[in-house]
Amino acid sequence: MKFAVDLHIHSALSPCGDEDMTPNNIVNMALIKGLDIIAVTDHNSAANLPAILEVGKKQGLMIVPGIEVQTKEEVHIICLFRTLQSALKLDEIIYNCLPDMPNNEEVFGRQLIMNSEDQIIGKADKLLISSCALSVNDVFILTNGLGGVCIPAHVDRPAYSITANLGFIPPSLKVKTVELSKKDSPEIIMKRHPFLKKYDYIISSDAHYLWDISEREFFVEMEFLSFTNLFDILCPNQKKL
Repeated sequence: MKFAVDLHIHSALSPCGDEDMTPNNIVNMALIKGLDIIAVTDHNSAANLPAILEVGKKQGLMIVPGIEVQTKEEVHIICLFRTLQSALKLDEIIYNCLPDMPNNEEVFGRQLIMNSEDQIIGKADKLLISSCALSVNDVFILTNGLGGVCIPAHVDRPAYSITANLGFIPPSLKVKTVELSKKDSPEIIMKRHPFLKKYDYIISSDAHYLWDISEREFFVEMEFLSFTNLFDILCPNQKKL
């Protein structure tokens, strides 16, 4: 069976995310657009995942816990997990590795933490779009150790991508799947970056606004809907906790 996915969505916790990106709005928009699986991957934080997963469970939408980590090389890595607990463990590590730079709301926007009723229950104090002190290699090791999978984000972009900032994808990372942005077709991207042909890919929205969330555009084929099947596709033989 084919399942429609969007594995890179930001909530109002990300300072660049619209404040309409609340738990209920994200889940309801994903359902309206016919998605079967989504991942909410805020910048360097998992603080809104408890509420979003609670809403998703009530609405019958499969939600993968995730974080978009910005490494010390300014590379964006999508980290996806089987459990909320694993995502929250990485969240704690990342937050402690962020510089003590407070968020300037007038410049970057608010970093809102919400409950399942879309009520604001707090704010993240540190600027979440800063680079943490972890390297790309560190993030892969930590995520793998927590049973998660790392996907280099928007590898076709000229900024904040592993290809732009490192110039290549280190073989030691054992990457199977990369993320392509929706700006160009996969054929155009592969023609521009032929070395990407050896990787599997997902196409995500990187949505910061509700209307940017993908419709039924990119699919993964699985026997049935499950975390195990999805993670086996993204990274076979990944450690299971």
